[in-house]
Amino acid sequence: MKKGKALRAGDTIGLVATSSPATEEVLVKAVDAIMEMGFKVKVGAACYETYGGYLAGTPGQRASELNAMFADDEVDGIMCMRGGYGSPQILPLLDYDLIAQNPKLFVGYSDITALHTAFGQLAQLATLHGPMATSDIAQGLDDWSRQYLLRAMTRPEPLGPIVNPPGEDILCLVEGQAYGPIVGGNLSLVAALMGTPYQLDTRGKILFLEDIDEEPYRIDRMLTQLALGGLFDDCAGIVIGTWTSCEPKKREGFSVWDVCQNIIVPYGKPTIWNVQIGHGSCNMALPFGVEATLDATAGVLALEESLTV
Repeated sequence: MKKGKALRAGDTIGLVATSSPATEEVLVKAVDAIMEMGFKVKVGAACYETYGGYLAGTPGQRASELNAMFADDEVDGIMCMRGGYGSPQILPLLDYDLIAQNPKLFVGYSDITALHTAFGQLAQLATLHGPMATSDIAQGLDDWSRQYLLRAMTRPEPLGPIVNPPGEDILCLVEGQAYGPIVGGNLSLVAALMGTPYQLDTRGKILFLEDIDEEPYRIDRMLTQLALGGLFDDCAGIVIGTWTSCEPKKREGFSVWDVCQNIIVPYGKPTIWNVQIGHGSCNMALPFGVEATLDATAGVLALEESLTV
């Protein structure tokens, strides 16, 4: 996998709007907060745009901005402004050869799952599933998430074991060990890419999944879609993150835990539950595309390879 460089104090982070818009007030707070972390910030023009009410600029504007940030020698790393909706629209418009020739640290999660997948498979770029500018950093990261984010962005060494904050236990759903690169992200986006040229390839990989605001029956439907598409057959192991506001709302019945027991556990792949990564109050940064070891029996996921150089 190609890797971006580890960031140092004074390096420039390019801020891109790949999905939904944010208010200028929150954008200013985000820029100030990133500068307080020791970095310079170059804000893309689409970060100030709104298109159709739920998109930050047209697909062409957002794709051009992202291509330009990879091509810009002044930009050392790239962070997404926020998720929401829209990143799958720009996948056909991105220059994957350009991205592969200019590898940079790329950070985001949620809707950004589509970009993580495309970058990993079409540009062979290792990326970082982690907090974003306006939706997280501007709101004030908790100390645990901030520590993981800065460590992943600035240290050219393996992260080692991912350790939950106190009071949050990692549970074993299926015992066993697995080894391979981590892929995945937001379940809704992984499901949305099924049957497209950008469908997630899980062969020999550790699959990470999380989501927000989805009732168990909807999670059941999406996990079933992944199952029918062979993603659980192909993967080496499974890491289950946070499921924020995913309780039953319209009817009593299965919880997300129950759904995972029914659909994921029967595959017998080493699986852990409740890693604090996703849309929860804690969102630890997780490198994608680099080698990791999953010891599900012990409840430990460890990064064995560095994300950056």
